[in-house]
Amino acid sequence: MPDSRRGLIVGALAYVLWGVFPLYWTILEPAGAIELLAHRILWSLVTMALVLVLWRRVGQLRSVLRDRRKVLLISGAAVVISVNWGGYIWGVNNGRVVETSLGYFINPLVTVLMGVLVLGERLRRLQWTAMAIAFVAVVVLALDYGRPPWVALVLAFSFGTYGLLKKQAAVDAVESITLETLVLAPVAAAYVLWLVADGRSNFGSHGVGHALLITTTGIITAVPLMLFGAAAIRVSMVSLGLLQYLAPTIQFALGLLVFHEPMPASRWIGFGLVWVALAIFTVEAVNHRRRQLRLVAQASAC
Repeated sequence: MPDSRRGLIVGALAYVLWGVFPLYWTILEPAGAIELLAHRILWSLVTMALVLVLWRRVGQLRSVLRDRRKVLLISGAAVVISVNWGGYIWGVNNGRVVETSLGYFINPLVTVLMGVLVLGERLRRLQWTAMAIAFVAVVVLALDYGRPPWVALVLAFSFGTYGLLKKQAAVDAVESITLETLVLAPVAAAYVLWLVADGRSNFGSHGVGHALLITTTGIITAVPLMLFGAAAIRVSMVSLGLLQYLAPTIQFALGLLVFHEPMPASRWIGFGLVWVALAIFTVEAVNHRRRQLRLVAQASAC
């Protein structure tokens, strides 16, 4: 099997796993979002430490730890990804699966906007059009919900910030996730111990099966990330960009068909505008990439 096809398969599998996450988090109830977040951090650290040892990458982690700038950037990334994880779990367990899908639908647009605001990048005309339509969509959805879609906005901006910090740090996925969870682990451990001391811990209180499921939060976090990492080096950025819509599409379908969340006409209009913005954004990005490749080919031929 060609490497590119293998990359598409593992990339699609990563996004499918992220897409079905709502089914996973709901079976961990009655544990709350913050408790699940704490366990996710701790069990992710255990999982990534094992991966680090088995893949013989402890030396690479030590190299990262010697670079103060990278440690600071990854520490910042750890904080914002904890906000993202916590917000996502809270949204799923509070009947807002459709709204969480919105967050990941608009994330590519938010990432581009952050590039403009933080890195001083310039948007092309159709990109501005997509951004304007997305802004109108958020306004329509705010009117529909009777409030801004806070869960979606928190997810989109936290993940966009996370990506920006990770890009600046330029640390490989295994070492990065290990360091992120290591930074967060003391706070997570303190919270879990406080719950146990206060008699409010759900770990082990609902049977062995439930406790074992909570321990799998580390594997559930690590596996899609490693699949994504394997895909990223085998397929083009355009292909990855198209694959990323798999996860929110699956989440949206689950919210609608499995969790039976309401979708009044005004909400359909808001989501429809988001999809129009994404279509414009994606087509423009693909065409721009093709033009660049064509120019490179022409320059090479001269």
